[in-house]
Amino acid sequence: MYSEKEAMQSRGCCFVPSVDQNENINQHSCCKLDAYDWISDVNFIEEKRYFDIVEVRFKNNRKGFFRSPEGEMLRRGDIVAVETSPGHDIGIVSLTGEIVRLQMHKKKVPYKDTYIEKVYRKARSNDIEKWIEAAALEIPSMITTRKAVMSLGLDMKINDVEYQGDKTKAIFYYTAENRVDFRELIKILAEKFSVRIEMKQIGVRQESSRLGGIGSCGRELCCSSWLTDFNSVSTNTARLQNLSMNPQKLAGQCGKLKCCLNFEQDNYKEESAKFPPSDVKLKTKSGDAFFQKKDILSGIMWYSYFDKPSVFIGIRRQDVQNIQRMNEKGKLPEALNDHLNIEIEEAVKFDNVIGQDDVTRFDKVKTKGNKGKGKRTGNKGNSNNNRNKNNKNANTAKVSEGANAKKKANTKSNTNSNKRVFKKSEKPNNKRKNQNKPETKEEGN
Repeated sequence: MYSEKEAMQSRGCCFVPSVDQNENINQHSCCKLDAYDWISDVNFIEEKRYFDIVEVRFKNNRKGFFRSPEGEMLRRGDIVAVETSPGHDIGIVSLTGEIVRLQMHKKKVPYKDTYIEKVYRKARSNDIEKWIEAAALEIPSMITTRKAVMSLGLDMKINDVEYQGDKTKAIFYYTAENRVDFRELIKILAEKFSVRIEMKQIGVRQESSRLGGIGSCGRELCCSSWLTDFNSVSTNTARLQNLSMNPQKLAGQCGKLKCCLNFEQDNYKEESAKFPPSDVKLKTKSGDAFFQKKDILSGIMWYSYFDKPSVFIGIRRQDVQNIQRMNEKGKLPEALNDHLNIEIEEAVKFDNVIGQDDVTRFDKVKTKGNKGKGKRTGNKGNSNNNRNKNNKNANTAKVSEGANAKKKANTKSNTNSNKRVFKKSEKPNNKRKNQNKPETKEEGN
């Protein structure tokens, strides 16, 4: 069974709501399509300027505008009972004040309209308890509905279920490619749940916006965080941006082309209009060249000679225009390389820093040669002093090595002079222990 906290997370609640303390229940980090009140610190002195319409948030990204009751000031985070048909629904106030007027103007909702659904009152304790119970029934109802759809063999997918706050109505969101006859399904669900059933079809983009997720860029999906208008995206957009026609890279989680392809479309159109026509051949004394590709943002066009099609030569678009003007006048440049003004950046060389970022790199370490003296520290001055000391030690070591070499030569000569040489007939016999040692003769150098 799902807990109450898990059931309320789809409403953007950080904790289970109560009657009194709900100030931080609807934070900016946990709400889909959240709007920041950037004029909240503006104090309006005149009471007439107070806007009496508030924005109320329901499950996932469903929001609505409701007129607050007269003489009552609603604040962000208040749980209210609002007017619906039939019954009433429970939601959380997400925006109040003048920012609501701007939101209604953005979404093209006429705020001067006399008929706007009303806020009945602030939610009572029994309203909140019934609201939490209804939210806990949504996921089990969705699983049961999916089993019923499979048994009936309907070509549809149940994406989400939303219960009304008073537990009198349930909205089932689904996606389908074709029209679906779900009359038999509604009868089964009405008998099973004993509520009023409403089926609402949504597109695949709306499905991903309701469910949410992480995009290939590593950030939250735009459709579930801030994007509300779903404009059509065509393959011409990807071609204009010189993107590879790979459906796995261009498609989002909804299976359609990514909405972010439209974000830079205007910039690419503006920059591509500055390029000269690419179907014109460039004539030079070295040969004619044809167009291969172009980099719109850097302003470079790549050409190749007909006899060397595999060699690409990059030229600025201004230089391409100059060559085309020369060709129109009957003049031919020497070669395309004469107009090559592209600065080639040197490859960045990375040093091998493995081990340099160790946590203990600033600790004092004792050297092998001098225990207690050769200590490394992170100070540059000490390191220079250590280098000077090491050089002095190296010089003294060389002097000592020379002296030791002389001493060794003298000792070798002395040992050779004191050696005793035995003749073959006078070698000692070690087999007999009691035999006397033979006499030896010393030979000088």
